[in-house]
Amino acid sequence: MFFTVDPSNGVAIYAQIVRQIKFAIAEQTLRPGQLLPSVRQLATQLAVNPNTVARAYLELQSDGITETLRGRGVVVCKGALDRCRKQRKSIIAGRVESVLTEALQGGLTADEIRGIVEQQLGSLADSMSKTSSPPD
Repeated sequence: MFFTVDPSNGVAIYAQIVRQIKFAIAEQTLRPGQLLPSVRQLATQLAVNPNTVARAYLELQSDGITETLRGRGVVVCKGALDRCRKQRKSIIAGRVESVLTEALQGGLTADEIRGIVEQQLGSLADSMSKTSSPPD
């Protein structure tokens, strides 16, 4: 399991951890019943304070995504997949709304925005297919 954080992107580090875990569950990289890394392990991997990871885990638990099993650690809850998929859509929709608002306030027309989106989707689709296809 590989998570990363970017301290300079404007999103709190604990929130980045929460989002990445929810996205990993939504895409079934993490499955119900699967153990998450310990707070210490993840803090060491990400080079962050263990309290930051603990805060992320606490938020995931309060959202009903994970639960703590005494003596075992933090595991993904059974109903987490559906919740994480819904939350992933909501998170992405909010980010898209912010970008669209900024573009409209910046004076771009709806057609210009559509053109940018189509161009970026095409570029991303090409780069994703190159990285996911086996070498010749």
